[in-house]
Amino acid sequence: MLSTAVTRPVSLLVRFMQWSSAVIVMGITSYFINKWPHTQHTIYWEVISTMSVVFFLPAFLSPFMPTRLSRFVLPIDVIFSYLWLTAFIFAAQDYNWHNCAVNAPPGASCALKKANESFIFLAFIFTFFAIGLEVMNLWAARRETPTHEKHPEGHRAPLDAPAANP
Repeated sequence: MLSTAVTRPVSLLVRFMQWSSAVIVMGITSYFINKWPHTQHTIYWEVISTMSVVFFLPAFLSPFMPTRLSRFVLPIDVIFSYLWLTAFIFAAQDYNWHNCAVNAPPGASCALKKANESFIFLAFIFTFFAIGLEVMNLWAARRETPTHEKHPEGHRAPLDAPAANP
């Protein structure tokens, strides 16, 4: 049986990996922009990583307040999973189809470009995993929350204490 005792720590780990991957992409891409001429792909990576670092912060609280935050966090994860997938496709086109040394940005080391591509993929895959974990955590939290059953008219739940005799 799935419980929040299992989903919370796993969700926090995935959220940390998701956020730190975005921070690393932001750092590497900022370095590219600072040192070399940049392309549209480089700007795209910078914008997506910077937005992710901000928008992923509420997700750290979501495992503890799933019924309140999931309605905001889940759509953010879905949107950013597609944005990160697009970023990964751009990186793969730049570094795997053509000569790595002459693409986005020309002159930067291929090892650093491949590291950026790797962390872009990690940001995508952890965002994708976060979607499933967010749903599982919400499901587990709702399952653990007691519900108040409504009884049909005329039928009452038994009382805990015996009734007083007159």
